[in-house]
Amino acid sequence: MRVPHLALAAALFVWGASAEAQTPAPAELAVSAPAPSASAALTPATRLQGAPRGEASRALPIVLQARTLRGQPDLEMVAEGDVEFRRGGLVIRADRLAYDVPEDRARALGQVHIEREGVVYKGRELQLHVQRFEGFFLEPTFEFLNLGAGGRADRVDFLGPGRSRAANASYTSCPREDGVEPAWVLKADRVHLDLEANEGIAEGAVLRFLGTPIVALPTLSFPLSEARKSGWLPPTLNIDNRSGVELSVPYYWNIAPNRDATLAPRIITRRGLALDAEFRYLEPQHAGELRVDALPDDRLAETARGAVHWQHESGLPFGITARADLTRVSDQEWWKDFPNRGLSIAPRLLPSRVLFERPLALPGGNGLAYARLSQWQVLQGAEDVVVAPYERLPQVGVRAGGRLGSWVWAMESEYNRFALPSAELARAGRVGGERVHALGSVAYGEREAGLWLVPRLSLNAAAYDSDLTGRARRAIPTFSIDAGLEFERSQTAFGRSLRQTLEPRLLYVNTPTRAQSHLPNYDAAAKDFNFASLYSENVFSGVDRVSDGHQVTAGVTTRLVDEASGGEALRLGIVQRYLFRPQQVTAQADGTPDGTPVDQKFSDLLLIGSTNVLPSWTFDAAVQYSAEIQRSVRSILGMRYSPGRFRTVATTYRFARGLSEQVELGWQWPILERPVTRAPLSGGGCSGSWYGVGRVNYSLKDSRVTDSVLGLEYDAGCWIARVVAERLSTGRSQATTRLLVQLELVGLSRIGSNPLRVLKDNIPGYQLLREERISPVAAPE
Repeated sequence: MRVPHLALAAALFVWGASAEAQTPAPAELAVSAPAPSASAALTPATRLQGAPRGEASRALPIVLQARTLRGQPDLEMVAEGDVEFRRGGLVIRADRLAYDVPEDRARALGQVHIEREGVVYKGRELQLHVQRFEGFFLEPTFEFLNLGAGGRADRVDFLGPGRSRAANASYTSCPREDGVEPAWVLKADRVHLDLEANEGIAEGAVLRFLGTPIVALPTLSFPLSEARKSGWLPPTLNIDNRSGVELSVPYYWNIAPNRDATLAPRIITRRGLALDAEFRYLEPQHAGELRVDALPDDRLAETARGAVHWQHESGLPFGITARADLTRVSDQEWWKDFPNRGLSIAPRLLPSRVLFERPLALPGGNGLAYARLSQWQVLQGAEDVVVAPYERLPQVGVRAGGRLGSWVWAMESEYNRFALPSAELARAGRVGGERVHALGSVAYGEREAGLWLVPRLSLNAAAYDSDLTGRARRAIPTFSIDAGLEFERSQTAFGRSLRQTLEPRLLYVNTPTRAQSHLPNYDAAAKDFNFASLYSENVFSGVDRVSDGHQVTAGVTTRLVDEASGGEALRLGIVQRYLFRPQQVTAQADGTPDGTPVDQKFSDLLLIGSTNVLPSWTFDAAVQYSAEIQRSVRSILGMRYSPGRFRTVATTYRFARGLSEQVELGWQWPILERPVTRAPLSGGGCSGSWYGVGRVNYSLKDSRVTDSVLGLEYDAGCWIARVVAERLSTGRSQATTRLLVQLELVGLSRIGSNPLRVLKDNIPGYQLLREERISPVAAPE
């Protein structure tokens, strides 16, 4: 019989009339605090609420269920046979349980089982003051459900909510059997846990792997949640052909809730001692990150070396935002010797930028006023020369755009002062100068269902003052009409309900011819040949060049869209440009402006296609075909096969006539796959599966491997080992090779160098063998 807790007073009065009572099996009793006063409104909750804590938890009912119940409700209750005791989030199961009501003390014997806040304890005897959560548990095993890991102890003392102490404790995520040591286990003489302070302390801690101690520390301190805590992080190990073996032991310093730092001393066998430091800050009006890599005495280079990277953002008065992104290294060889430092997307072009900007609210639109400074550090090599971009000292401008009825407008105006580092002036024969430009456009932006017709008028005007050309100016208008149709129909194919589209499109462009080869070129370059560039008015990016043209671009795209998922199952497209007159302002073969005139009526034909209609297969293709030479000029063909988890093979063929021809192969595939025991409570030792991972980029033109990644992963269920070799080309005859070795103890930490970023960046479709579920790492005090 379940007694509703709202009828508590009557239930206890009737049940407690005798000195001792016994109920038939099974029996259940609900005991709770006094009912609320009449003035308290009992309204149903509209949202799920967490379990009350502190004084509020005293009002929670106690539910005691067993085959046999006896005793007096106000003194002591004794339950035997499949006992279940509940109060709030606490659940105790046992063969026998005695509950002392005045003392609020429960004593459980025989196959005792506790569940509380994601932790399960099992043992032979428990004594617990329920409300204060104080007591002890003899010889318990414990399980952290969120980590899939656990262990055992000789005794656990509960010292209050969130505080406990364990003697002779062990922890692992591997299967546990009596008399058999798990594949990895962390043992400690004593462990103190304080959830409120977010701190755990282990004394006499030893980490054993495959029966061998690999870490032994007298005292370990570690956080108990995702919250930050000062301490040592796992060591990292890197091996490469330029620096030798590199060992780093980072220390994390939680300075304040809004500031922290990481200090990583490094020992590099061929170079000496180094220090990496990272400082992060988050204030009400500004935030940022400062990173410094210092190598005071590089024995190979025989000099001091280093790198600095600073990112910052501030909120200033009047709605102004300030940003800074500064990167500098000590020497030209830094990118070759330390390719894994990740200072910039382009390792040989290091930016330094300062920006001030303020949003503008305008009638029918919005805008942005800004001022910027941009500089570059260019790391040159003996074999390949990098042409440095122009520095902008400064760049001041305003942009705005919006809609007025059916008309869409946009404008931009800037002043730039361009400069180059002095070393680049003689190398490239370029000079700096000043430029003021104004861009504007207005278009009729109405669209109807299934069709659009958008006329657009734009203007590109610029004035120059440079040592090469003196003062000059030009203004070039462009008129265009963008039109298209969209047809749809439903059909069934490949066992799926699909929606097919047919989307023809025309773009007419008329731009007068204006001579521009006598003007400086600071930022113009030819756009890549693709669908977006063919449907654009100008073949150049930037401001300094505007291609002339009286032309029309025509193309059509068809797609198959899965009705159920909305995913695209097939896409085919074809597009080509037709010139009504020869084009005078063109690009050279390397993409720079001022090429020879083009009198060929038809441009190259672009064909694209992609599909995943076949289960587990994905195909992509793009071909640029020249009608003049009746051959493909450039093509990219890709294929990926992914039949299941941890199974993917991808290959890509890239061809650019006269420039390059490459084949790329990437994979993640089982070599030897066995059933992996991942449930920590199940029996049996760790068995494992082998996986091969890699990517190889081979140049058919040069007959050599340019970049490659090769590795093995071993998944034993409760631990994973990874060995990955990476080769990065740093020149036609130079390369940097790294060896990354990592041991992942599932539910604890990763030790060694981390190859996961390398695998994710290089292998299409790569999947982690285990989800990111690593617990905070123990740290020596």
